Amino acid sequence: MELFRLTIAEAAGLISKNELAPLALTESVIGRIGALDSRVGAYITVTKDIAMEQAGRLSAGSRGNNPLYGIPMAVKDNMCVKGVRTTCASKILENFIPPYESTVTNKLQEAGYCLTGKTNLDEFAMGSSTENSGFFTTKNPWDISRAPGGSSGGSAAAVAADMCIAAIGSDTGGSIRQPASFCGVVGLKPTYGLVSRFGLVAFASSLDQIGPITKTVEDAAIVLNAIAGGDNRDSTSVHDAIPDYTASLSGDLNSLNLHGLKVGIPEEYFIDGMDREVEAAVRAAIEEMKRLGAEVVSIKLPHTAYAVAAYYIIATSEASSNLARYDGVKYGMRAAGSDLIGTYMETRAKGFGQEVKRRIMLGTYALSSGYYDAYYKKAQQVRTLIKRDFDEVFKYVDVIATPTSPTTAFKIGEKADDPLQMYLSDIFTISVNLAGAPAISIPCGFDSGGLPVGFQLIGRHFGEATILKAAHAYERAAGWYKRRPSI
Repeated sequence: MELFRLTIAEAAGLISKNELAPLALTESVIGRIGALDSRVGAYITVTKDIAMEQAGRLSAGSRGNNPLYGIPMAVKDNMCVKGVRTTCASKILENFIPPYESTVTNKLQEAGYCLTGKTNLDEFAMGSSTENSGFFTTKNPWDISRAPGGSSGGSAAAVAADMCIAAIGSDTGGSIRQPASFCGVVGLKPTYGLVSRFGLVAFASSLDQIGPITKTVEDAAIVLNAIAGGDNRDSTSVHDAIPDYTASLSGDLNSLNLHGLKVGIPEEYFIDGMDREVEAAVRAAIEEMKRLGAEVVSIKLPHTAYAVAAYYIIATSEASSNLARYDGVKYGMRAAGSDLIGTYMETRAKGFGQEVKRRIMLGTYALSSGYYDAYYKKAQQVRTLIKRDFDEVFKYVDVIATPTSPTTAFKIGEKADDPLQMYLSDIFTISVNLAGAPAISIPCGFDSGGLPVGFQLIGRHFGEATILKAAHAYERAAGWYKRRPSI
């Protein structure tokens, strides 16, 4: 097997036994990037020299109990890495080099990871296809005529194409899980507050959450162990004790079971217009969970129908506020204007792409005098009702099972001229962010065109251990994770 095809767990085992040098593993991944990324376009910045220098300082056999020691990983380009260009895939930050490190990447450094580069995304994480990048469109490794999903499309594509062993993404309304679904990998959105957002360039502060994109569920648990935990620099992070998320994962196929687990199936998530092959694959995954011993029950989440509308009011309102800082004065691009206001206007007109402008305008309108109560306040009230739906259901089920996306990967350009259809790509993931709950997407099959289908498991707040255990048991029993794109 080529070294770049290893999982974190596999590579860590070899490194710990002194059978694999971190430098050799990193060289293999960097070589894979050089061979493939001109076709896939997963990376905005490849940090070959940094990765090789980091790996060269590490010696095989001395990792201790740290499974990320010597593991080449990519980071979505909306997280600050000190001294490394961080663009958010926007012209307005094209040459921005942060003077500080995000908490997540600092933790990964302490764990001994090797940074392969910064991955492409929809500009400022606003999109569902990575077509809104200010630089180029990332391709799906399963079919390069199709989108990888978004906004963490670069991270998902890099993992699927073995151009890193694992990656970090961010999820505001499905931006880890939907591209993970499209690219046939594992994507975990943790509970809001479990992972520090310090150093993450903000899109919608009450919705954004950082999480791992990996080749297996076990790898997702390993990364979560490293990045979870409270942070005094993020007032929304939670300072509770962090469990070992790998502890409940069974490595023995003969011991895989879900006895005692109650799985809820929401009728609102199996809607008209969903791809029939997606529905068939997800329902087959639910049957597999039953075969493993889980009890499956029908549930209702009655306010689901209002989630997309509420989300796009809240998210755009917060984006309008957060992106007001890009004025051409403090940092980033500056376009010359005749006066101060003219400089603001020219900078933002030339620096932001169409989708970012669209969302700023929508959010500014929703927050404006006379409309705040009608739109933003009402959306927040709906958000409370959606959270209560989840709280009520989790009184009697352990996890909720749904599709991740209503379709498999669509063709590049197919939805570019219809923002509403693009927004509906996240219809099954948005409610989770509004509720602040954790969720994971795992592969559950392929459509007739050979494109991956994603299966989403949602948990109660800080219930990551439960959804990881359920996802791992299903993953090992079904075996879809073993299929890789032939690119």
